[in-house]
Amino acid sequence: MKTQYKITLCLLAVAAVVAGCTTTPGPVNLDKLTSDIVKASFRDEGIVKVSVLDTDDTNRACSAADVAGKPLDETTARAIEAENLKSIKWPTAGKFLGDWKEGEKIAQSGRGLTYTDDAKMPNGGNCYNCHQIDKKEISFGTIGPSLYNYGKLRGVTDDPNSAASKAIVEYTWGKIWNAKAYNACSNMPRAGHMGILTEAQVAHVVALLVDPKSPVNQ
Repeated sequence: MKTQYKITLCLLAVAAVVAGCTTTPGPVNLDKLTSDIVKASFRDEGIVKVSVLDTDDTNRACSAADVAGKPLDETTARAIEAENLKSIKWPTAGKFLGDWKEGEKIAQSGRGLTYTDDAKMPNGGNCYNCHQIDKKEISFGTIGPSLYNYGKLRGVTDDPNSAASKAIVEYTWGKIWNAKAYNACSNMPRAGHMGILTEAQVAHVVALLVDPKSPVNQ
């Protein structure tokens, strides 16, 4: 750790010297310089690879807007959402719903994706860290809205094929798979898109949210 820290300090010092000897780098060059410095401070470790720091156009646009202190313009936001919507992988054979009991386990688990984890073990959804899921919970995050009564409030019935239920079920799948398809700069992880959750796991979480028998809707 000390060696990595020293390397980072050296790189920052070099960057400062270079910046002082030349004209001030533009935003694009500065972003690349920062990215290179950050990446030099990390290494592949276990299942976690340095490539996890790579960003796509969506993240870059949202980061730039955040730095500028203003939201994306409407045209850019809609274009980003449209592009992310195309990336959603809809369920095989149209099976949107899994087992809500399995979904509850996934939503309440924050395990996975750290260098000490076994790649063969399933990841958790970590949903509880941002949302209330069950009214009996005494500890939950508030970054995202409460999900309690999610399906009930949206009119999902015991028949998932009814027009009202189907629309909400499909939206819920898409939101979990890639939240940026519906909100360009959403803070919600793109669980399916980024490979955090498998297709089967997404189906289980959808069931947790919309199944009338789930504790979410009691």
